Amino acid sequence: MDRRRLLGGMGAATATLLAGCSAVLDDGPEGVVLGEQSDQVAESEALAYPAYGQSLPSIELEDPLNGEVIDVKSIDRTMILTAIFTYCPAECGILLNQLAGVQGMIDEAGLTDDVAFLPITFDPERDDAEALADNAETIGADLSLGNWHYLRPETPEEAESLVAEEMGIGFERTTESDRLEDYDFAHPVVTFLANPDAVVERTYRGENIDRNRVVEDTEAVVEAFTDRE
Repeated sequence: MDRRRLLGGMGAATATLLAGCSAVLDDGPEGVVLGEQSDQVAESEALAYPAYGQSLPSIELEDPLNGEVIDVKSIDRTMILTAIFTYCPAECGILLNQLAGVQGMIDEAGLTDDVAFLPITFDPERDDAEALADNAETIGADLSLGNWHYLRPETPEEAESLVAEEMGIGFERTTESDRLEDYDFAHPVVTFLANPDAVVERTYRGENIDRNRVVEDTEAVVEAFTDRE
């Protein structure tokens, strides 16, 4: 099966499915604490990207806004990750604005130190520190909370290797775009909720994510891992 082709063809079907259960799991796949995701579009093994019960790939990238290197395998926080480019004129901005709202709700719940927000750019040529700082201001992300980190591969080749090949979020650069001058990207929109062991608990497709659902799922993961300590 061509897993990337499968990834690209499922957007329309996703919106019609039911929301996933946030109940803490007793006997599911090893490494997860939430129950099975009822609106996942296919079995995890059939998807291009890591899904419920699967581990994230090794990701170790610098946040160019503060020089901190983030390693998802050792960050020891519940993580919300996605892949974006800040020059995106539509879907990425919508998603990031939603995630900034989630960040605020997580802060209100007193869980700021337990959750990391990790948008990864696949456009390092344009997404330098200045562009990323401007984006944070535009979407309303609060960098002062210390839990929002833009991660930037050093080169387009590294972005291709990490985001497209290892994370399974394929993207295609094109110079034939009605949206942007110079170049644009065609890409799916996928957001990952992973636990502190870097195992995926939920994937959310599309830019119009349900903030309340993401917060509920995130709180459940944080609580379950807190109870383990």
